[in-house]
Amino acid sequence: MKTVKSQFKFKGGVHPDYNKELAREQPIERLLVPAELVISMSQHLGAPAKCLVKPGDFVRRGQVVGEKNGFISVCVRASADGKVKAVEKRLGPAGGKADAIILDTTEKPEGEAPAVADGPVLPPLDWKTASREELLKRVEEAGICGMGGAGFPTNVKLNPPPGKRCEYLILNGAECEPYLTADYRLMLERAPRIRLGVEIMRKILGGPAVRIAIEANKPEAIKAMEAAFADIDGNVEIVVLPVLYPQGSEKHQIFATVGRVVPEPPALPIDVGCVVENVGTVAAIADAVELGEPLLDRVTTVSGGAVATPKNILAPCGTKYSDLIAFCGGEKEPVAKLISGGTMMGFAVSTAEIATTKTTSGLLLLPRSKVSQYSSQPCINCGRCVRACPMNLNAAEIAKAVESNDIKAAEDAHVMTCIECGACSFSCPAYRPITQFCRRAKNSIRARIAAEKAKAAAAANK
Repeated sequence: MKTVKSQFKFKGGVHPDYNKELAREQPIERLLVPAELVISMSQHLGAPAKCLVKPGDFVRRGQVVGEKNGFISVCVRASADGKVKAVEKRLGPAGGKADAIILDTTEKPEGEAPAVADGPVLPPLDWKTASREELLKRVEEAGICGMGGAGFPTNVKLNPPPGKRCEYLILNGAECEPYLTADYRLMLERAPRIRLGVEIMRKILGGPAVRIAIEANKPEAIKAMEAAFADIDGNVEIVVLPVLYPQGSEKHQIFATVGRVVPEPPALPIDVGCVVENVGTVAAIADAVELGEPLLDRVTTVSGGAVATPKNILAPCGTKYSDLIAFCGGEKEPVAKLISGGTMMGFAVSTAEIATTKTTSGLLLLPRSKVSQYSSQPCINCGRCVRACPMNLNAAEIAKAVESNDIKAAEDAHVMTCIECGACSFSCPAYRPITQFCRRAKNSIRARIAAEKAKAAAAANK
């Protein structure tokens, strides 16, 4: 194993204020199970899970309460023991609503002793003797999805289609979003677990080379990973990336580490021989296989100038933001903006009653001093958004097309290639919501495609 500097730099990118010093030195703390959990059936990319319980049911920690509902879907397990108070639509971190189980964790079945909390939910596996198929099944039944943000089902990503082979397994430890330090703390505190996850994934994928991608502003994490991987066999390198947002983007990380370019959609990383997984996902795989522990909780950074004590919190999935904030000592000054995620790709939310999911990496409480009010102005054709775009898009023209409701023109300008990183909006001196224009266009295009497929299916069934 060796450590090298990245030889490749992608076009574009920006340098936001990172503000990671607020939480980076805070060790991971475990939050005890709150009195109420809100467990969404949509914690991943793809079809929401199908709810299996009803109000009045008692569930056990680790019990499957939502079964996967399609090829691109993930099962959902209860994060704690409790009684189902309701199953209803609840607002999620990105603004949409989905079915959710409202779980009262203070209630137990009458006359029944509390469940033993430290027993394995699934039978532990010996990864060295287990077959590839057994390991893949364990990842699936553990409900693991990408924990870096997108939430793609991990068992699907680790099982390339016929004719495709993984040559490089890339661990995403960049964590380029401002304020967030959850992955950083995982690399410091759980590096051996990450290594075990790598060993398991290498077996599943047929022994690819491994590249561990970490930005240069995390020297302590680099040292921790060097120590954990020092004696590992095979082609393994830690690649130190230059500090540049969005260095954590899957496609850009592939280029920065191995110099390969992923073509436009529908092409995927596996089409260039790569599989990228977040370090949190890798640690979750180790826990699922060796300990029999499904993905029931995750580390979330709670930070920003308005929270009393920024922290990195290991909390059950379904924990309400209000409980995370209370665990950090509450607000030390009025919150001007509450953001789920980071400041570049996160979503401003209107309530702290939203709950965490498997992909919730951060919660930011920004004070008035960090928030400014502005009005969007007409494009001045300065080209800054074009220079900043890491996908080589003419963001200004796309925004103008959407503003004119010409979705076809936006599609012709390759808006579906947009990764919604926010670099264009960040760079715009006219404060134009370019990223939001791109999202609007992409949603319109997806709706049209879905309608066309439904129409074609209906015609075929006549």
